[in-house]
Amino acid sequence: MDFSKFSSLLSFKKKISTKSLVIFTRQLATLIAAGLPLVKALRTLYDQLEQGYLKDVIKTVADEVESGSNFSEALAHFPHVFPDFYVNMIKAGELGGMLEDILKRLSEFLDKSQKLRDKVKSALMYPMFVMIVAILILVMLMVFVIPTFTNMFSELGGNLPLPTKVLIIVSDITRRLWFLIPLLPIALILIYKAIIKNPNRRFVIDKMKLRVPVVGNLIQQIAVARFTRTLGTLLSSGVPILAALETVRDTIGNEFIGRAVMQVRDSIKEGEGVAGPMELSKAFPPLVTKMISIGEETGDLSKMLIQIADNFEDEVDVAVTGLTSLLEPLLIVFMGLVVGFIVVSMFMPLFSLAKLIG
Repeated sequence: MDFSKFSSLLSFKKKISTKSLVIFTRQLATLIAAGLPLVKALRTLYDQLEQGYLKDVIKTVADEVESGSNFSEALAHFPHVFPDFYVNMIKAGELGGMLEDILKRLSEFLDKSQKLRDKVKSALMYPMFVMIVAILILVMLMVFVIPTFTNMFSELGGNLPLPTKVLIIVSDITRRLWFLIPLLPIALILIYKAIIKNPNRRFVIDKMKLRVPVVGNLIQQIAVARFTRTLGTLLSSGVPILAALETVRDTIGNEFIGRAVMQVRDSIKEGEGVAGPMELSKAFPPLVTKMISIGEETGDLSKMLIQIADNFEDEVDVAVTGLTSLLEPLLIVFMGLVVGFIVVSMFMPLFSLAKLIG
């Protein structure tokens, strides 16, 4: 096996979009269904792709498979491109002789997962845009408008009201440090990432996220939808449940729920079912554990998990719509309060001056 071919690729740890992975998986399934051997199908896809990282990865994978490696082993060399659940499903497909079906399931799974992410992003796009515009307007007021009033107040003399003094101080700081404003979100993101590198701190933060009103419920719904769809897809593809739970743990995106999944896995090792330990963890809604219990009793757990995922993805859609409809008036009220404070603070000295003149 020639590791030099992909060692250089790994060194940069590049990634490809989910959309590109969906297209690759779907096209590979179509070529294999048409009767092409795996290596020839990979070579065909390689010839069709434009120059890029995915093209290089496919060539390396094709070379490894041609030299005698299993397809799943070749894919496992690129964990930043092909996630663990992808590799495990391919491995199960190879063992069960149903690679074509597995590839179709993978493309459907990736497509639905991407649509869920896109729904959340697109729904939150407008409130984020409004917030950014509001911040820009406030910065312009602080940098260009407030200093004009400040100069006028200094010429008039007299003692300024407390709100006016606070506003002038904020305006002065903004004018001096305006260049730091774009860096503030970046600094906060870097600090947050540094904090959550520690699993215990991330566990506490992720648990707190679930308790935030409105937003916490949405986070839990997204995590449950991701967990049930991934686990259901893995189980229906023939992946053993212990390996499936191990894989799912890294796809949830929440350390609190992830540890609960590991507790479920440990309980299953000791001979227990899935629903009982999930209920004890308090990380999943009661409806989910009840439906999983029914799935275990009927012997069709994977189908029940997919059904739960469909239901929760619909709930996420409704929750995101409700959240955005709530954010819009809150942003308007917030901006009204801020602008009102600025206006009152600027005119209070003028009212005082008018009384003195009168």
